[in-house]
Amino acid sequence: MKARFGVSRGKALALAALAAIVASTLSASEYALAADGRGRSQHWGVITRNTIGSPVAELRDGPFGSFGVQGSSARPPYGQGSLGIEVADKSTSLADPREKVDFGNEVDFFGDPVLGLEQLGFHVFQTGENIAYGGPENMPNIRFEIDANLNALPADNFTTMTWVPDAAPVTNQWSGFIDATSTGYWYFTGAEGAATGCTQAAQCTFAQAKTALDDGGDAPIIYTAAVGKGRDHMWIGAVDGLRINRYVYDFEAGGVRTRLALGNA
Repeated sequence: MKARFGVSRGKALALAALAAIVASTLSASEYALAADGRGRSQHWGVITRNTIGSPVAELRDGPFGSFGVQGSSARPPYGQGSLGIEVADKSTSLADPREKVDFGNEVDFFGDPVLGLEQLGFHVFQTGENIAYGGPENMPNIRFEIDANLNALPADNFTTMTWVPDAAPVTNQWSGFIDATSTGYWYFTGAEGAATGCTQAAQCTFAQAKTALDDGGDAPIIYTAAVGKGRDHMWIGAVDGLRINRYVYDFEAGGVRTRLALGNA
C-alpha cells in the first residue's frame, strides 16, 4: 500500500522513528513549545502609553550568574534569555521624577475574563543592589488593565489590577517560580480600589481581589497583560517565565515564545 503524499511506508516509519528520537532529546519546556504549536507571539512589547522617562524593557540573553553561582539558578529558567528591566527613581523633569515601564501584550488577552485567571507568576533575577535601593520588596509587578464592571461604578470602565510580590527568595541569581496567586498582594488603581477595598494601603490576596470583582453584575474583562516596574524605586534586573493560566511566556532575545505550563512553572 502506498503512503499519502508520495512518501513510501518505509520512509514514513523511518521519519516517525526519527521524530521520536528528537522528541526524547528535548527538555520538558522545549517539548511543550513544539507540541503546543503556538510558537512565538508577535504582540509583546513596551506599552508606549504606559512608559514614563527613558526606562529599559528589552528582550536579552542571560543574565547568567552572578559570578560564583552555578547550576539551574545561574541561567534563565527557560531558553537562553529573559526580559531585562531598568527603571530610575530620579531621572525625569516631571513633578514626580520616577520612571515607569510596562512590557506587555495589548492583543492576545483582550476580552478574556478576569475571573478566569487561575495561575499567575514569574521567575525573577533580583540583586542585592535593588534591595538597597528600595528594600526587600523592591520587585517588578504583574499588571492587568481591565474593565472591572463594578455595579458600584457603572460609568467607570478602567482600572489596573496589580500584583506586588513579596521579597525574592534569593538574590544575585535566578529565583524559582514565584506564585502570584498565593504570595504578595493585589490592588486596583483608581476608584475601583476604594470600591473593592483593595488598595495599596488595604492589601488584598488574589482570592479576595477576585471575590471583590464578582459582584453579580457583568463579568470583568481583561484589556492588557504586562510585566512592569515603577513608579517607585530604581530597579535593574530581569524576569522570565511569566505564567498566565496554562501558558508560560518565555522571554528570549529573538522574541517571546509561548509554552505549555508543565506542573509548577
